[in-house]
Amino acid sequence: MAHAALNPDDFLSHMRDVQRCEASLRELNLMWRVIEAGAKMNCPEEARSILPMMAATRQGFQRLERDLVASLVQEKVANVMGEVGTRARHVIDLLVRNLYERTADVGFLASNRVLAEHLAGLTDDRERVERRLRSYREKYTVYDEVLLLSPDGEVMAQMDDTGERLSHSADPVLAAALASDRHVERFGITDLRPGRGEALVYAQRVCHPQHGGAVGVLCLVFGFDTEMAGIFASRGDAEGRSILLLLDGDDRVIASADEAWIARGTRVPVNRDRQPRLCLHGGREYLVTTCAAQPYQGYPGPAGWQGQVMIPVDVAFHGELGGVLKTLAPHVADGLLSHARSFCPPLYEVVTEADAVRRVVWNGQVMTAGRGRDLHKLKCVLDQISETGARTDELFDAAIRDLYDTVLASRLSAARSLSHLLVDLLDRNLYERANDCRWWARTPELRQALADRAPLADDTGGGVAAILENINALYTVYSRLVVYDAEGRIVAASRPRLADGSSVVGRRIDAEDLAAVLRLADAQHYHVSRFGPCPLDDGRSTAVYHAAIRALDDERRVLGGIGIVFNATVELDAMLRSIESAAPGIQASYVDRQGRVLASTSPRNPPGSRVDIGAVGQLPRGASDRSIIERDGCYALVSATVNAGYREFKTRDGNADDVIALTFQPLGALRDAGGVRRRADTAIADDPLNGGEEFATFFVGQVLMALPAAAVREALPARQLLPVSLGQQPPRVGLLPRRRDGQVEGHVWVYDLHALLGGDAATGDDGQVIVLEHAGLHFGLTVDELHGVPAFDPAAVIPAPRVQGGALVQRLVKANRGALLIQVLDVAAIAGALRLDSGPHDGPTGPGATAPAETAIRHASRSPTGLALA
Repeated sequence: MAHAALNPDDFLSHMRDVQRCEASLRELNLMWRVIEAGAKMNCPEEARSILPMMAATRQGFQRLERDLVASLVQEKVANVMGEVGTRARHVIDLLVRNLYERTADVGFLASNRVLAEHLAGLTDDRERVERRLRSYREKYTVYDEVLLLSPDGEVMAQMDDTGERLSHSADPVLAAALASDRHVERFGITDLRPGRGEALVYAQRVCHPQHGGAVGVLCLVFGFDTEMAGIFASRGDAEGRSILLLLDGDDRVIASADEAWIARGTRVPVNRDRQPRLCLHGGREYLVTTCAAQPYQGYPGPAGWQGQVMIPVDVAFHGELGGVLKTLAPHVADGLLSHARSFCPPLYEVVTEADAVRRVVWNGQVMTAGRGRDLHKLKCVLDQISETGARTDELFDAAIRDLYDTVLASRLSAARSLSHLLVDLLDRNLYERANDCRWWARTPELRQALADRAPLADDTGGGVAAILENINALYTVYSRLVVYDAEGRIVAASRPRLADGSSVVGRRIDAEDLAAVLRLADAQHYHVSRFGPCPLDDGRSTAVYHAAIRALDDERRVLGGIGIVFNATVELDAMLRSIESAAPGIQASYVDRQGRVLASTSPRNPPGSRVDIGAVGQLPRGASDRSIIERDGCYALVSATVNAGYREFKTRDGNADDVIALTFQPLGALRDAGGVRRRADTAIADDPLNGGEEFATFFVGQVLMALPAAAVREALPARQLLPVSLGQQPPRVGLLPRRRDGQVEGHVWVYDLHALLGGDAATGDDGQVIVLEHAGLHFGLTVDELHGVPAFDPAAVIPAPRVQGGALVQRLVKANRGALLIQVLDVAAIAGALRLDSGPHDGPTGPGATAPAETAIRHASRSPTGLALA
């Protein structure tokens, strides 16, 4: 995420681990200052050559101290803001998707002929109507109350027979509904639910079944408190450090996860741009994220409603997720760290700064190699530099890993939240499908049509088809609806024509599905077909929800059934893609417990294919798992969550078809990048030796190698390389400028040591270039990482065995009492391999020999590609 500027001091006092890191950095900063001051006072002449290096180290360390602490604070704040932001978004999105279904429900139920006839005075059986309302509530348990009102507000029927019976209502929703040709919604205190606080009511006028005039209003009172309690429980944090809220357009709390903390009716500060700022409420500072509703299927939700999460800053960083690196194989952790530039820019900047400080220390050791080590005062300074450099390395590594751990923990937490959201969306959506099929099976016209067994004149199904078309127009998540008789023959359908022009009317449904429908015990039960290619949906993979249509005069007699064909291709894909904005590049899938794909945004995993989900298939309902893996040539963050059900759906309705949401987020290509591990595992444990031969050590891949320190001039960052095509010669990779006092004093050709040693060419610009001098010529070699400049007893330096192609390595150093062998490269052999000793040199070598390079650079400045043209 993009980070806004923040003041670390606002948050630092709440981050004990960062405070400890800052104290250690300040201590080391002081040590560098003391060493520099001591060298200036005690041995200014002897230390003249290393004083510039020490000044550069001190300046670099000061910059790194500031940047590292700021990056740690910034990432930890971003972690918390990202977490609470995701949950705030989910609060409002889950609610709006639920309420969208209510807008369809009220429109369909308002067209119910039984209710319309009752309001029109054509029938006078209030008890029968109220039984019908209770039957509706038994399927759609999201409603607290269902009422029918006359135009003047008289209550003509109500579902709830457990509380106070209402006789009249003056709620403003009545007049609004009578004046509108579509549904209206109202939230507030209502006399439809006296004494029960605010309620969310959906209302629509009911029209006369014959002349179409308004004869009353249908009101559905949504179970707002129950629904919000479920959302808050699903989206809350286990420790209870934050509070979830639903706000209205005036930033007033209309639902709170903890009323003892922040009560309804309270006005709270909001943070709609979600930048990391502190907000004061009730004398306490909070991090706050506020999210407005995103329209779903064109429905924006109640005007102005917002989801919000608030977390007090004094507890925001307690109990943070961490320890991710400990769960990863070292090569995976280090490979991910090599992607710091794209994965976490602040982390990349810190790693770069830390490498700069290490390089300056290494260069200082090279500069003093073989010069005055027998001088006691200078020796003391060098020993202090070496000791402080080692402590600095340890602190850098620990701080960088802590920062890296924070980033990974944030990513893993976000991935779990997204996979959890996906199963929540699915459960809530399919809950509606189970309700729809059961309720529509109770439609009197459908029941009468199957009872009459009247012959059909054509494939439209007559009036039955018109009813189905009307339903399908309101509920667009279905490809089509079909009604079939007890033999499984489809007698009517909405949108009956398939893509090939044929009609589904007259076809038979699957025998297994028919048998299951005929066995359904009562009107509360339903059946879901096996998910897969469906002939009722042009062969696309989907599931069909079935309910039995029963005789009007005998509930035990099944006349046939209704099948509603879920448009899974569109609807499941929309659910999966709803998380893409939160995590660009993420791929998501729904699979069953056997790994069979139901839907996926990855073209590699089409519906019907299988993926290896391993132990994930055994996770209990509602459980999640996430990890970082290597797959398809990249590191990837994978999260899985098993559906938990919603209300009675898949919790007590007998539906055992579990679905798992999988997310897969690439984090970068696999790399052999073990910088942190290499330094830790290859420390030189030999005692410091005076008078021994000194070697500059470094890594090529995972191999520790060395060059005679006397031949090394300095190390420079590889990112300063200038690629040129002039006189192209493999393994030459470009030109490197050398500077003194900030001014370019010359250039050297640089060669890829990986390629020289017979390996693959190095990639990226995160390495180092070691500048060597041989016979008056200067040239550079790319290496992966610098190590140190130790001295060894001559007895520890032995000839290397002669092997074919191994002429560049002519000696070995037995370090760590023989437990570690270091290969020593021969500078003359390298120069010979590069043909630097024969004939005129084909490129610049150092001071006074820069003309060819300058010519090449002048050409490059005129080339649109940035390369010099030969």
